[in-house]
Amino acid sequence: MNDKREMADDGMADALNLDEIEEVSAAATPGPWFVRQLDDDYAMNLVAISTVADTDQGTRWPDFDHREMIAATLVQHPRYVDCADSRWDENAAFIAMAREAVPQLVEEVKRLRQRLSTDTDRPRS
Repeated sequence: MNDKREMADDGMADALNLDEIEEVSAAATPGPWFVRQLDDDYAMNLVAISTVADTDQGTRWPDFDHREMIAATLVQHPRYVDCADSRWDENAAFIAMAREAVPQLVEEVKRLRQRLSTDTDRPRS
């Protein structure tokens, strides 16, 4: 059997349900998403993922539109959202980046699988 085919059949490829990933991604709020550095009602940090770019103004609640917010990685007052490792900014950057990267990665994996399938179906000379 062809080495390329063995790599595709090792079970790892089956672990990724690309159609499901694509469906969930398509159902989410359209991107791009941005990291927002905001302040909550007592001027503490609020790190959020938003459909609108950050203004670098540290806008305080209620002077931002809550309908633009997708998620938060830090809400300090009241302390609703927090993580033990204090990686609020890093987590927010990852979530925002994933909105664009996940659909691109799904397409790339599908393209490579198609190419692999085409390559393995060709007769050897």
